[in-house]
Amino acid sequence: MQNGIHFISGLPRSGSTLLAAILRQNPRFHAMMTSPVGGLYLAMLSAVSRKNEGAVFIDDEQKRDLLAGVFENYYRRIAAEKLVFDTNRIWCSKMPHLVRLFPHAKVICCVRSIGWIMDSIERREREHAFELSGIFGYDAGGTVYTRVNRLAAGDGMVGYALDALREAFYGGYPDQLMLVTYEALTRDPEGTLQIIYDFIGEPRFQHDFENVIYEADDFDMSIGAPGLHRVRRRVEFAERPSILPPELMKRFEGDAFWTNPDLNVHGVPVVQYVLHPPATPDSPEPTKSRRRKDVSA
Repeated sequence: MQNGIHFISGLPRSGSTLLAAILRQNPRFHAMMTSPVGGLYLAMLSAVSRKNEGAVFIDDEQKRDLLAGVFENYYRRIAAEKLVFDTNRIWCSKMPHLVRLFPHAKVICCVRSIGWIMDSIERREREHAFELSGIFGYDAGGTVYTRVNRLAAGDGMVGYALDALREAFYGGYPDQLMLVTYEALTRDPEGTLQIIYDFIGEPRFQHDFENVIYEADDFDMSIGAPGLHRVRRRVEFAERPSILPPELMKRFEGDAFWTNPDLNVHGVPVVQYVLHPPATPDSPEPTKSRRRKDVSA
């Protein structure tokens, strides 16, 4: 990896594709939606394990070279010219691997309220009511409750990602890991990108947040989820009511652990968007917003 590699991970429907779409505006960077490298890496990890009886002939150094080779061979032509950002939710569960293979790599985790993640997925499901989704196993008879339960399970799209995020957050990697909230990325993209550039040690770049373009229609259609990875041209936060039953939104209220500084025992940097309280007679300044990089332990 001649120009280095970083990773985008975290929770689904939390801005990872948007972040990749913004970063790829920089001609020095390569970034995209979830790549096949994660699956290839898991397959190689299984192949060099004791599950393969021939693995007895593979020593630790060869094992490391084979695993690193998954990245180096996939990105061989790209990495000769650009800094790579590889996106996959599994990387949060593989922090011990990444810090050994790529000691200078950073992992940027996009996060969002779990209830709003569920809402986003359900909204997408209803927009394409006649298209059965591979996200739910092409089940024709489900309800919003069965869909949310499937997503929230330990092996579900959201539940697995949340467990992996917790593993990384509490794993003791504050120098390699950063969390970026969906609100910070969409409400203050310029300030958030400046923080990300500083975190990865790269010179800042002037991005165009009015013309962010990315789509993966062929992939989305292949899993019965049209438009799942399509990014709106303008980066902005859309206020809207939830379409989930209230008890489902309430069910996930306590899952946003990254918002509680008391739980950040390792001091992992968290980029949040924080609103000042409304103006009062004693404090007549108008309400204004600001961004914050929360590094308090």
